[in-house]
Amino acid sequence: MQNNSLAQIQIALKNGSTSCEKIIQYYLGNIKSTEHLNAYVEVYAEEALEKARSLDIRIKENPNSLGKLFGCVVSIKDLIVYKNHKISAGSRILDGFESQFSATAVELLLNEDAIIIGRTNCDEFGMGSANTNSYFGPVKNGSDVTRISGGSSGGAAVSVQTDTCLVALGTDTGGSVRQPAGMCGVMGYKPSYGMVSRHGLVAYASSFDQLGLLAHHASDLDIVMSVVSKTDEYDATMFQKDTYSGQNELQKDFKDYRFAYLGEAIDSDALDVDIKQSVTSYIEALNSSGAQVSKVSFPLLEYLVPTYYILTTAEASSNLSRYDGVRYGHRSAEANSLEEMYVNSRSEGFGDEVKKRIMLGSFVLSEAYYDAYFTKAQQIRTMIKQQIQDIFSQYDFIILPTAPSVAWPIDQKPTDPLEIYLSDIYTVLANLAGIPAISIPCGKNSEGLSFGVQLMANVKEDKKLIQFVQNYSLA
Repeated sequence: MQNNSLAQIQIALKNGSTSCEKIIQYYLGNIKSTEHLNAYVEVYAEEALEKARSLDIRIKENPNSLGKLFGCVVSIKDLIVYKNHKISAGSRILDGFESQFSATAVELLLNEDAIIIGRTNCDEFGMGSANTNSYFGPVKNGSDVTRISGGSSGGAAVSVQTDTCLVALGTDTGGSVRQPAGMCGVMGYKPSYGMVSRHGLVAYASSFDQLGLLAHHASDLDIVMSVVSKTDEYDATMFQKDTYSGQNELQKDFKDYRFAYLGEAIDSDALDVDIKQSVTSYIEALNSSGAQVSKVSFPLLEYLVPTYYILTTAEASSNLSRYDGVRYGHRSAEANSLEEMYVNSRSEGFGDEVKKRIMLGSFVLSEAYYDAYFTKAQQIRTMIKQQIQDIFSQYDFIILPTAPSVAWPIDQKPTDPLEIYLSDIYTVLANLAGIPAISIPCGKNSEGLSFGVQLMANVKEDKKLIQFVQNYSLA
C-alpha cells in the first residue's frame, strides 16, 4: 500500500486485485509492528475489519452504492470525537470518557464509506510542539526512535509516516499538523479558518483551532477536503458559501504564478543550515522553472510567537474551565468541599504544560494586565492580517520553512519553554491570519531526518493551494 493514492487503491478494489479486508489487515500489521512508536492510543481493529467486509460485499454486488472514500482508511487524533468511542485529548482529566456524538467531519467521512482505524496520540489538549506532553507518553519518530515526532499531532503524522493508514485527521492551532508533517516527511495541510467545521473538535483556542489533514498525496487531501468541507449549523464560524467544492479549479499556467518569500524568515540565523539550503533551492527551482518569485519584507515576524501564545493561552484558560470534575471526566476522590474538589480534580487531571498555559492565560486576561497584553496582542493580530493581505494583493503564495530545525532528541527537551515555543515561529502565521497552509516534504539532513517547506495562500483559496501542490510541486 505504501505510496498508493486513494485513486489507485479504488481501481485495485474494483478490479479485484485487492480487498478492503486485506487493506485493513495490512494496516493492522503495520500498527502492530510499530507499537513501540506509541502513535496510537486505541485501535479499532474488529470494527474496521467488519466495515471492510461489508464494503467488499458492496463492491461486488452494488458498486454504484459506494461513497467517494471507499478504500480510504483514516486515523483520527485524540482531540476529535467519535460517537460511542473514548476521547481523552491526551489528558488524564478525560480518562474513560466516551463521546455521545461524532464530530461533523467524522460523520461526513463515514457517510462516504471511509474506515476509521483508530485514534492517535497527541499533546495534551493540543498544547505542545513535540508530542511529549501526552498522558500516554511521547510519540517517537518513525525515522529515528530517539527523536520527537513533532506536535501536537505527532501520532497522526507517524500514523501516515509508517503506513498504518492512508489519511490522518489532526488539528492545527499553531502548526500542530504542519510541523510534525515536516518532521515525519509527509504532507500536512491546514485549511482556511472556517473551511471545515470545528464541531466535535476538543477546543484549545477557538479562534485558532482548525481540523487538518496529513497524507502522502495531494490528490488524497483534495478528495477528503471535498467531503469534509460542508456547511454546518453547529459551527457558526464556518463559511456559509465558497466552501472547498465551490472554489474555482486550477486555471493558471505555472509561469503565471507569483510567489513571495519572507526575507526575515529565510535569512534568520535561527534557521537550520540544511533547511535553509533546501528551501533556498526550492525557491530557485520555482524561479528557474518560470514562476515569478520575489523576496518581501515582513517586519512583524518577531511578534508572531508572543502574539500567538498570549491569545491562545487566554482562550485556553476559558475553554478548559469546563473540566471541573463535576460534569464529566476525572473527579478527585479526596475533597472536603466543592472548591477543594475543583482544585484537586484539575490538579490531578491536568499535566504541567496545560496548567502553565491556563495560568498564563488567566494572567493576561486579569484586570491589571488585560490592556497591556491581551488587547495589544489583538491589535498586532489585526496588523498581521493586514500585512498578509497586502502581500496577497500582489502574490498567489507565500513560501516559508515549516520549522527552524529538524526533530530534536526526546531526552534533550529544552529547559527553557521559549525554545520550544519558538519552534512554531513559521507555522503560527497561518493561524493568526486564518489562511490555508500546507507543509510538503523538502528533503532530509545528513542524519536522515526530514523537514518541510510551507506554501500559504489567501483565505478561501484552499483548492488553488492543494491543486498547485498536486500539479506543480517541485519538492
